[in-house]
This record gives sequence, C-alpha cells and structure tokens, in this order.
Amino acid sequence: MKDITTSVLKIDNEEKSKGSAIYVSDITIPGMYYAKTVRSTISKGKIQKITLPEMPENYTIVDYKDIPGKNIVRIIFEDQKIFAEDEVTYYGEPIMLVVGPDKLIIEELVKQIKIEYIEETPVFEYVNSAINYNFKKGDAKSAFENADKVIKYDYVTGYQEQLYIEPQGMVVDIEGDKVTLTGSLQCPYYVKNAVLSALDAKDSEVRVIQAVVGGAFGGKEEFPSLTTTQLAVAAKKIGKPIKMIYEREEDMEVTTKRHPSKINMEAAISKDKEILAFRANVGLDAGANIGLSGVVLSRALIACTGAYTIDDIEVNGDVFLTNTVPNGAYRGFGAPQMLFAVEMFMHHIAKEIDCDPLKLRLRYLSKQGDATSTQGTFNDPIIMNDMIKKAMKESDYKAKKIKYAKEDVYKGIGMSWFLHGCGFTGSGESTHINALVKLRKDKNDKVHILIAAVDMGQGIRTTMMKIVSQVLDIPLEQTVYDLPNTDLVPDSGPTVASRTIMIVGGLVARAAKQLKENWTPGEELTVSERYKQPEYIKWDEDNFVGDAYPAYSWGVNIVEVEVCPVTYQVTLQHVWSVYDVGKAIDERIIMGQADGGIMQGIGYGYLEVMNSKDGRIQQKNVTDYIIPTSVDSPPLDTYLMDNPYPLGPYGAKGAGELTLVGGAPAVALAIEEAIGKKIHKIPVTPEYIMELMKNGKN
Repeated sequence: MKDITTSVLKIDNEEKSKGSAIYVSDITIPGMYYAKTVRSTISKGKIQKITLPEMPENYTIVDYKDIPGKNIVRIIFEDQKIFAEDEVTYYGEPIMLVVGPDKLIIEELVKQIKIEYIEETPVFEYVNSAINYNFKKGDAKSAFENADKVIKYDYVTGYQEQLYIEPQGMVVDIEGDKVTLTGSLQCPYYVKNAVLSALDAKDSEVRVIQAVVGGAFGGKEEFPSLTTTQLAVAAKKIGKPIKMIYEREEDMEVTTKRHPSKINMEAAISKDKEILAFRANVGLDAGANIGLSGVVLSRALIACTGAYTIDDIEVNGDVFLTNTVPNGAYRGFGAPQMLFAVEMFMHHIAKEIDCDPLKLRLRYLSKQGDATSTQGTFNDPIIMNDMIKKAMKESDYKAKKIKYAKEDVYKGIGMSWFLHGCGFTGSGESTHINALVKLRKDKNDKVHILIAAVDMGQGIRTTMMKIVSQVLDIPLEQTVYDLPNTDLVPDSGPTVASRTIMIVGGLVARAAKQLKENWTPGEELTVSERYKQPEYIKWDEDNFVGDAYPAYSWGVNIVEVEVCPVTYQVTLQHVWSVYDVGKAIDERIIMGQADGGIMQGIGYGYLEVMNSKDGRIQQKNVTDYIIPTSVDSPPLDTYLMDNPYPLGPYGAKGAGELTLVGGAPAVALAIEEAIGKKIHKIPVTPEYIMELMKNGKN
C-alpha cells in the first residue's frame, strides 16, 4: 500500500476547475425572496425613533420583535444581539432586515428608512475590561526582585481581515415547521444551536447544510450564526425562502476580524545574562461584543513563551470592549499576536545584553519533557534542532546574516521559531465538544463518512477519504464524503483550532478500523466513535494549569527582504519554511496550506493595513486593503519533517494554523535587520519604516 503522504487528485478538483461547484450564490429556490440589513450609522447611542417608508406589497421588515426565542446569538459568551433593540454599540450593528422579492426595490427601501439616535460618547481605548485571565508558573516575583536587570518592551498588532474569496452568504428555506439553512460556513452545529435558540424550536425543526465554501480562515466560524438566525426569523415570519449575500464592502466593514492587541513583555536578567523570568501583559480589542474573545485571549496567553522554556513566568491578559466592529476567529486564534511579541522580544533581549540572538534562543528552546507555560509537559519528541539546522542550511542563513551586516545594503534575513497547540484548549475537546463520528457501509459496500467537518478549501474531504480508504484497504472511489447536513451527520465539532485531521480524523481512522473488523460484504453496517481525552492529559481550566493541548505542531520560517532606502518599500526575496505536522496525510494539500499560510502571515507582518476611525473601518474593499498577490510572493521553499503523533491518524497533527503564525515575526525581524532599527508593531509599513529610519532606536 502507498505511503498515505503520496498525493492524490482532490475530490473536488474537477467541479471547481469546471466551475460546476454550487456555492450559496448559485442556489435558487422557486418563490425566493431577498434580504438586506439596515445598520447603525453611529458607534454608540440610543435609538430614539425609526421612520419607515410605505412598504409595497410583499415587502416587510424583520426586527427583534419578530424573534420567537432569545434575541441573542448563541455562542460561548452570549452578549451579541441578533437585532439591536433600543441601543446600538458599534457602527454597522444590525437593526432590521428588509425582505422582499426584488433586490433593487429592497435597496431603495433601505435608503428610505430613517433612524434617529441620541448619540453617546463611544469608547475606542483599552479601558473597559470584560474578561481577565492570569496565571503563574514558578516564582517570577522572586526572580524579578533579584534580577540584575529588567528589560521591558511593548508590542502592537493591528486588525487583519480574512478576505476569503467568497463573501458571507446564506439561504433559508421553510417547509411547514422545518427551517433549512444552507450556507457558506465552518461550523454547522454552531449555526444549528444558534437558530434553535432564536426560534425556540425543537431539534427536528432546524436543519443546516453546508454549501461549497469559498474560503473562511475563521471568518465563517461564528459570524454565520448571526446571519442565519436573522434569516431564520425572517423565514418564520413570512413563510418564504430567502437569500442574503453580502457585497464585498459590507462584508469587510461589519464582519469579525483578527483582534488588535497591545502586549507588554518584561524579562528578568541575571548578572551572567541568563533569562530568569518573563512577565507578559496582553490586551485584546474585542470590539463591541465578547463573542469568542475569551478563547482567543486564553490561546494567546498560553503561547506567552513561544517555542521556548522559561521556568518562571507571570501572565495577565484582558479582553477590552470598544465601540467598534466585533472581532473574532481568525486562523491562529491569538497565537499570531503573541508569537510576534515573543519572537521580537527574544531578539531585543539579546541585543540589550549584547548576546548572539541565535545562541540565546537555542539556550531556551523547548525540549521533550520540559514544562509548558501552563505547567503541563511536552510529552512528544521535539525535533526543532533538526528543523532549524535544515532551514538555516537551505537559506544559507548565517552567511547572509554576516554579509548583510557588513555591507552597506538594506537587506535582511529573519528567522522565527514557533509552536501551535492542536485541538481545543485544555478540556475543551472532552467536556465541551465531545465529538462523535460515524461511518456507514451500504449494501454496495460504499463507505459514507458522516461527520460535520467542513471543507472550506483546505482539502479535508480528500484527506478524510484517504484515511478511510487506507485503513480499509479499499479504492478511494469506494468512499463517500458529502457536504455535511445536520439531519444526516452527528456533531463532530467545529472546523477550527487545527483539530480536524488530528481529532476528527483520528476518530474516523478508529471507526474505519472497527468497520474493517466487522466487515461483511453486501451488508449494511454503521459504526461510531466518540472522543475520549487521553488519561495523561490533565487540565485545570480555572487556573490555567496542566496540559493545554494534547499535542503541538512546530515550525521554522526564514524570510529574506530588501528595503528601498528611498521609498521604504519592502520586497520579499525568498522564504524558507520547515514544519513538523506529525505526518502529512497528503503532501500536496499540506504544501498548499503552507504556501497560503506563510503568505497570509507575512502579509499580516508587513502589508495588511486596516484602521478604524471614529469606530468605522476605513479599508473596506480590495483596493484599499492590500494583501500579498503573486507579484509579491517570492520563491517559497517548504520542507516537511516527519514526527508522528501516536494518537493522530497515521501520526498526523494540526497543520492549518501552524503555517501562518510564524510569518509576521520572521518578516519583521528581516526588516529590522535590513534597517538596523528595533520594530515593535505590525504591519511594518513604509510609513513606519520611514519613521524608524528617522527617529527609531537601534
């Protein structure tokens, strides 16, 4: 049998190549209506009066008064309303829908709706803490009291927009008491549970079907729960199927984004230049609602030491509410912000104590058996030394670093080291998700994979089918993985957190083994597997103590840049990456994830500018918000090193987020080397470089 890493043609390759894939915007239902959102035009205030135009026949508004259940988007923190009631808390907050059969008439009606407000003073600063987490490891207090020197730096990160190629979209159909929602989404059961709550409905009265998804990156994790509840309420009111597709500007202006952050790092240094302890204080801008921000914060804090082992640490973090668009899930989920700060800080410490950054970092690089930031244990082999050697050899890192330092050129080469926790934090998989998967063999001996995992371009339909095919030793064509439908598939958890292959795929592999042991040709058989937390994983959720993740993936990025001394523009010269994802289930799919991930991370680090002015997003189209294109992309050399995880299918660990999280510090460090000035915020724009060149510290 072939090595499972050997690539096969993606299962959806033909339909996407031919243009026959059915996205939400392609779906038409006889008698279908359309909907558009009426939104707040201020950042904070009370709704004083709403004046509606005369509504033509078959046109209506839908607002909070039409909601049969709770006017809350059911998610972790239930503080986001489906429709505003008597107050608004951010520009663009949904107040009502206008629904009818003609989109042009709907547009005109929306323009004619007049809303009067009593404006209040909005808050845009980090002052209103809604969540605070903190934890300790060792005795950092004593270390700082006895330190010879304390080094402090602040680091700042901005918004990042997912900019998936397909905007948010949803279609709702209604038949009797049953509502069916088909959409571009990541988490079918998140959506179903939110709609059940909004409609006060029975489980059998709501069905969610995944359409083909044109990209997500976390942006379709929690946000579809808002649009689906709105449409479900509308469908219940008027008894018609309804479609709502966002235009690009609306999508960029009002959907969730990566949280901006402010991070303060402190290090206690001994007389012999040893790092005695770390302190970290993290602030995340949640926007107007908490949503998923608490989980994003926890994952950021857990990453506070990056790929290094520091024995004594104190970590504190806050989620701050501001009157801006709510922020939420984005590939990496808090780690990109924290890892940028950690990697820059390690370099800045080295410069402060006049030490070679490479030697300092190697001294504290984590090893198998070390205690994690939360006093858990790195149980599995860590092959970072070999990965670093490989990356440095392929890039000629040492020689280039010496060369660029000697020559009068604005060139630099930067290297980041990082890890990423796979799966939900701590006991999330066992207590909150409790994933269930099923395999059904029909009379024709075809095996149907019944899981709620969503293929949003990352190729999991192909990789899951490969796992089943490999375990059962049957042709790939004998396996079936249809787009998830909650009436047909169990809740195997959301498609997030680098968990799909390692957790869900592991369950699928075990179910396939069970099916193989009970296989009788020509007979129907259904088998199931439910997630069980490995006994050695212990987690105290209240105190952040124990094993935060069942496993970690690891990576090394090296980025080479040139900075123009006249325009301060950055040109990427080359990128080298080495990853430990356990075992690649399909090499070409992982390479695709790697190429996209590293460019998304690098874009976050030097190119992608998004600002909020008076609570309103300024970059709301692809002309104003610039992401790396093929023109910006340099040669990308990527290497995978096998390090199988015993509980993952064929040794696989998480990969989707890992390939993004190291990009920003790698490019920032390369630019820092090129210009000889310390960098403390991203993106490192030409304007920021000019400021540093004129006023920055070495």
